[in-house]
Amino acid sequence: MLKAKLFVAALLSVSVLPVFAQEAPKPAEPPKPAEPPKPSYTLTANVFLVSDYFFRGITQTWGKPAIQGGADFVHESGAYLGTWASNVSGNEFAGGSMEWDFYGGYNYKINDDFTIGAGLYYYYYPGANFDQAAAGGANQSYNTFEGNLSASWKFVTFKFNYAFTDYFGASTNTGFTDNTSGTYYLQLDGSYPLPSVDGLSLIGHVGYTHYSAQLAAPNANGATDPTYWDWKLGVSYSWKDGWTVGAYYVGTNNTAYYNNTQSAAQTFPNTKNLGGSSGYITIGRTF
Repeated sequence: MLKAKLFVAALLSVSVLPVFAQEAPKPAEPPKPAEPPKPSYTLTANVFLVSDYFFRGITQTWGKPAIQGGADFVHESGAYLGTWASNVSGNEFAGGSMEWDFYGGYNYKINDDFTIGAGLYYYYYPGANFDQAAAGGANQSYNTFEGNLSASWKFVTFKFNYAFTDYFGASTNTGFTDNTSGTYYLQLDGSYPLPSVDGLSLIGHVGYTHYSAQLAAPNANGATDPTYWDWKLGVSYSWKDGWTVGAYYVGTNNTAYYNNTQSAAQTFPNTKNLGGSSGYITIGRTF
């Protein structure tokens, strides 16, 4: 009888031991916090230093360097707003030293390759007016308001720009046969990323400016028609942290109109070839 009791006790001890040997259950992990929703827009800013500021093939700084910067708001719907500024030369913009631009529009992405867009662009030159020229002039500002339409395919963009106002002050007040609203600019731009070097792109551009009026009397070179072609070729390299450097070569035709341009800031001879061809470099960062 005693042996039977000892045998039962041994069995009970064996059945109980594993219970004590089991680990206590781990507490449940708290749920991971939900990721905040991505904003429906992006805000960026940029600042650049350029050795010469060219606009549509024409220097705006009389061949001198410029500091430039801007800010952009882009909504996921395709709407965008922005502003951009640069120093300019009083030799070309009498009484002024700054260009301050405002723009907005809408881009519609058809698919991964095609995008179309429409926008408005205002060029503002604080303090600049033809009546500030050293030799005197009419009360006419340089401010210009344009609309544009664009179409992009992969790395190529075509844009049509149309002036709703006189084109940078060209009017009957400043020696033209008519007002120059209706002047347009056609441009084809390309930026091709080289697959062999990450961040390196080939840059190409060709543009055509068609003035809706001409000078009423020939300029010093005997030319009256300011219509011209411009082009640009170059390379740019971008780092992932936003820094970009570039080197470009630009040119125009119609040098008979744009060469030997007299400074607006001085009465004695001080001329500059605004047309022709030249190179420049850039360095800057987008944040």
